[in-house]
Amino acid sequence: MNEIILDTETTGLSAERGDRIVEIACIETKDLIPTKKVFYKLINPEREISEDAFKIHGYTYEKLKEEKKFKEIAEELLKFIDGKKLIIHNAPFDISFINHELKKIEKNPIDLKKNVVDTLELARTKFPGAPNSLDNLCKRFNIDNSKRAKHNALLDCELLREVYINLIDQKEPTLSLNENDEKKGNIKKSISAKKNSKIIIKPIEKEYTDHKKFLKEEMKKNYF
Repeated sequence: MNEIILDTETTGLSAERGDRIVEIACIETKDLIPTKKVFYKLINPEREISEDAFKIHGYTYEKLKEEKKFKEIAEELLKFIDGKKLIIHNAPFDISFINHELKKIEKNPIDLKKNVVDTLELARTKFPGAPNSLDNLCKRFNIDNSKRAKHNALLDCELLREVYINLIDQKEPTLSLNENDEKKGNIKKSISAKKNSKIIIKPIEKEYTDHKKFLKEEMKKNYF
C-alpha cells in the first residue's frame, strides 16, 4: 500500500461552525520514498478568512475567490487518495474538514480509523509531555524548516514525511530482494533520502599514512 502525506489549510478552526478548506496538498510515497505524484490545490472557500487563520497561512478570500471550489476538485482528490494510507499531523482536524466538505456534496466520508496514521498522536506517545507541533518535531529531529515562515500545505507535507520517518525510526536503507535478484546476485536498495544523511568517505592509503605521521609529530611537540 502506498502512502499519502496530507495537509490542509483552512479559514478557521472549526468545520462545524462553517470554516472551510483553502488549500490541500497530498504527496504520494512508496515505502516513504516520493513517487513524484502530487495533488495540490488552492480552493475558493466561499467565505471570508479569519484574522487568526490569515496570520498562519497568509491567504485572503480576495486571493482565492477565482480558484476552484471544493466540489470541483473532490473527485480528483478522492481518486488520488483511494486505497492508500493517509499520514496526517493532527488527523482528526484535517479529516473533519475534508468530511465536512464531502458531506456537502453527498460523498462518503473518510474513515478516521481506517488506514489513517496520526503523527501527532504518535509523537505524543513517543514524547509524552513534550511540545509536538510540526515545528517542534523538526527541531527535535534536526530537520530544516527555515522556509516555513508561513504555513503551506505542500511544504508541510514534505516536512511531515521526514518527521514521520524519524518517528518510526526508519533511518537506514531498506533492502528489497526477490528471487531473480538473488539468482543474479543483484540487490535493489530502497533508500529513504534525507538531507542530513552522512556520506562516509574512506581515506586513501597516502592520506592515512600522512595523518599518522602528523599525529606522531604533534605528540612529540606537546608531550615530550
